[in-house]
Amino acid sequence: MTDATGETTAAVRSSHHRLTVGRLYERLREPLQLEQVTSVGLEREVESPDISSPGLVLAGFVERFPAQRLQVLGETEITYLRSLGDDERRHNVRRFLSFPIPAVFITKALPLPRELEEEARDAGVAILRSSLKTNEFYRRAKPWLEEEFAPATTVHGSLADVFGVGLLFVGRSGIGKSECVLDLVERGHRLVADDLVIVKRRGADILIGRGHELQRHYMEIRGVGLVDIPAIFGIRAVRQQKRIEVIVRLEEWSHGQPVERTGLDAELTDILDVKLPRITVPLNPGKNITVIAEVIAMNHLLRYSGVDPAERFNERLIKQMRAATDVRRYLQEDNE
Repeated sequence: MTDATGETTAAVRSSHHRLTVGRLYERLREPLQLEQVTSVGLEREVESPDISSPGLVLAGFVERFPAQRLQVLGETEITYLRSLGDDERRHNVRRFLSFPIPAVFITKALPLPRELEEEARDAGVAILRSSLKTNEFYRRAKPWLEEEFAPATTVHGSLADVFGVGLLFVGRSGIGKSECVLDLVERGHRLVADDLVIVKRRGADILIGRGHELQRHYMEIRGVGLVDIPAIFGIRAVRQQKRIEVIVRLEEWSHGQPVERTGLDAELTDILDVKLPRITVPLNPGKNITVIAEVIAMNHLLRYSGVDPAERFNERLIKQMRAATDVRRYLQEDNE
């Protein structure tokens, strides 16, 4: 059984890790300027990238409350709570915190009503306070949460930036993926990741590839060993991440193997439910795979700009055939 890139299923693994409130606090303490108000609830799991304000829940309307989200209380919510009587405020806060809320954030370093802090401790819900304004808090928190919860997988291959196009080279171990990318780097292109590419989906149709932290920008060349690309070719020879746009599958050439000749029948592959064009390149002695990779990238740029060489050639061929047919018909109908 093979996956979307043609590798065995063992080569592609879904990556998932548990995000707790405590880990979120440690990661975002500085970017969000956070402080702990309550020390409970740090073991609670954050199961959604969504973050929102409780809104009418604080007033008692709880029918459509998305309790699995992180909750943010800004100046409006805190001012409203302070406008209530002590008993009503405690009742509303207790009802709000009775839901399985991962954590509550307070923005603008606002002081909390005493009832909110007490009920949060009793309910085991962490309260984290930020000195940021509410809009700025959302602006910084949302992208991090979306990145943290983005669908991800790891692919055995090599990713390079060629003329601004992300080419992901795949194929069996030892086929020459790393050597091809090394040659591309020597020609002025950029390495993103070698051997193990971590792929994350952003939105509905964008895949971003990067290397593992420990092996980033090192390449293993058989017979040579590990190669430090930035140290040899300079920092401009690498980049931290790149959008994956074309899959280039390298495989051995065999006599009689069907090979795409015109490019009219586009082959697609699927990674994380995103379809990408896949080009299979059969290898034989003397083939300059580096130049072919550059042509693949430039051809992709042409198609992206609305120019499809294969379609253009096909249209010219059809036009020529029609013209020849019209001439033959004319001669057959000429009775003079």
